[in-house]
Amino acid sequence: MSKKENKSKQPRKNRIKREYYEKIINVLKKSNEPVTFSRLRKKCGVTGYNFQHFTMCMKMLKKDGKISKAENGFILSERVKYTKCEVVKLNKTYGFVRDCKTDEEIFISGKYFLGAMPGDIVLVRPFKGKKELIEGEIVEIKEKNFSKFTGNIVAENGIYKIVPDVLSSYSIDFSNRRGIEYKENDKVLAKITYRGKKHSEHKCELLFNFGSSFKASSCAMSILDLNGVTPVFPNEVISEAKSVSDERLVKYEIKNRVDLRDLPIFTIDGEDTKDIDDAISVSRTKDGFELGVHIADVSHYVKPGSMLDKEAFNRGTSVYYANRVVPMLPKELSNGICSLNPQSDRLAFSCIMNIDKNGITKSYRFEKSVIRSRVKGVYSEINKIISGTADNKIKEKYLEVSDSFPVMLELFKLLDRNKTARGCPDIKTSESKLIINEKDECIGVESKSRGMSEEIIENFMLAANECAAEFGKKNNLPFVYRIHEEPPKDKIERLYDGLTRLGIPFNSNGAVTAGFLQSVLNQTKGTPKEGVVNTLVLKSMAKAKYSVEPIGHFGLVLKNYAHFTSPIRRYPDLTIHRIMSDYIENADRSEILKKYSKFSVESADRSTKKELDAMSVERSCEDCYKAEYLSAHIGEVFEGIIVSVLGYGFFVELTNTCEGLVRVESLPIGEYDYDGSMTLRNNLTGQSFMLGDVVKVKVANANVSSGKVDFELSD
Repeated sequence: MSKKENKSKQPRKNRIKREYYEKIINVLKKSNEPVTFSRLRKKCGVTGYNFQHFTMCMKMLKKDGKISKAENGFILSERVKYTKCEVVKLNKTYGFVRDCKTDEEIFISGKYFLGAMPGDIVLVRPFKGKKELIEGEIVEIKEKNFSKFTGNIVAENGIYKIVPDVLSSYSIDFSNRRGIEYKENDKVLAKITYRGKKHSEHKCELLFNFGSSFKASSCAMSILDLNGVTPVFPNEVISEAKSVSDERLVKYEIKNRVDLRDLPIFTIDGEDTKDIDDAISVSRTKDGFELGVHIADVSHYVKPGSMLDKEAFNRGTSVYYANRVVPMLPKELSNGICSLNPQSDRLAFSCIMNIDKNGITKSYRFEKSVIRSRVKGVYSEINKIISGTADNKIKEKYLEVSDSFPVMLELFKLLDRNKTARGCPDIKTSESKLIINEKDECIGVESKSRGMSEEIIENFMLAANECAAEFGKKNNLPFVYRIHEEPPKDKIERLYDGLTRLGIPFNSNGAVTAGFLQSVLNQTKGTPKEGVVNTLVLKSMAKAKYSVEPIGHFGLVLKNYAHFTSPIRRYPDLTIHRIMSDYIENADRSEILKKYSKFSVESADRSTKKELDAMSVERSCEDCYKAEYLSAHIGEVFEGIIVSVLGYGFFVELTNTCEGLVRVESLPIGEYDYDGSMTLRNNLTGQSFMLGDVVKVKVANANVSSGKVDFELSD
């Protein structure tokens, strides 16, 4: 066979590659800066006849990772500085990755996403995007860590497909090897079985059908499942829970504990609470008060390395949504042997505090105890007792502990006064109460109000938590603290900018303290600007987290703080219970360091992550229920306040805490400018929409599946 014949037999791709491969590489090697496409074509001597061959070769080289597109042309990939990142957020047309070294987030446009999924580890080429902001392009997926997603069944030209909730705006073909029944508009869980270079090219398999996407309960279940939050415990965990929760075993432990069953101990919780992990006792002493905060001794039942412990560590926290809870521990413990139910002997970990007449804790001790709660107190009922509006039935229920109430109230006022004196910012946050009917539908949303009894319990728990943190710090124990750092500099600058725009004078004297923030709040209290300033201050704060370093709590103005009071529903509380118990029982301190130093770090990191995950899940589920409620009120008008302003519109929160978006395109005709902070202004009419403005809106659309609501302005 001749060379000419041999050449003609070669695949066309190889001929093209050989023709321009080395030319393109050599041109780029000789250049110290990116080379534009036109200059590269000229340098390679490409004529009109060979243009198609040249462009095909360029695509091949880019696909093979040999060359990369830079801001001003092309460059050898080996010269590009790639950043290793994790995909953290994905919306329909864009997403974000987080730098694995710096934790900084980078915006990625959908066209540069390469079909990557949340959790994937990718290589990113950063570049300057619009307004000189750093954006990026995913050039390689190093580790594929994502496969499951939720979405809705749709019918396109008679063919059923799945439209993902967040992956992309494209529908995806699916197989149904499990034979799952489905229909249009069902909310489903699917698994990626084939990955393309774009999200629209992925293929998937149907795994589960949650039910109608028009029902919040179905959508909430899909959110839980997607985030690995399951109400079902493994069989071995349930078996272990049953074996340790025999109430008859309590009597054998009493001899090893301080017996506090004679004290008038009682609990105060919501009416529907079943996982009761804290109780109180309060009495007057010669020098002031004795406050007892008695916490369920979960560490007695959940031993290190047990199946229960591994499951609790994995879950990290209980998840609460609508009228349901996905517990950290099986109900045999959370609602049973660990719950401080009335008229039942329970093992507890008690913090006994001696507090003087000025509300200052002079001493404290931690005791392994046995208690018997006299009554299951309910916030609303005790609020009526405090306000003097309780009826005889309520008074009779609390008769056995009624002598404690005046003392409890007096001590609370002292503690609350001291809290105010420390300069704790009194930031108002909105909490929702969802009204769910027997069909599991949301038929009402209310703003949850806090009464005196809620504040009493909060202050008493704060006192015990502070003592626990001081105990860990004083004894130099490996520990998990609840910390809250000072506000980040960039957030404070945004706060200053907002206050300036609002015409509110301020002087921080170069230092931002909690007291300064409270002084800002005080300036506008009772004025029309109160709401917007409260929002600005809230947004300026850092997020609280768990740490082994006792750096204190900025918001509470406390040098020492930990979470001790909720071990049934929070793993960090269980962690420090375990450490403190070993120390109190005279375990060798060096042995405690050896046993818990690494564990405390792992617990702090895991607990922080799981808390953030749980908050996101709870918020997403709540949004679905709120959208379900508003879907029955399309066209109705409500009054609300602007709580967030963006370039594409502004969010309005109604008085019942429901929130929706007023899009720019729905506003009166004009050209709108966004100041980048808190105002949208119509340049045609001069009308502006500002953070904190009170507006009337009409419900235009409520999507239960996504939890998103659209409002339109109403006259």
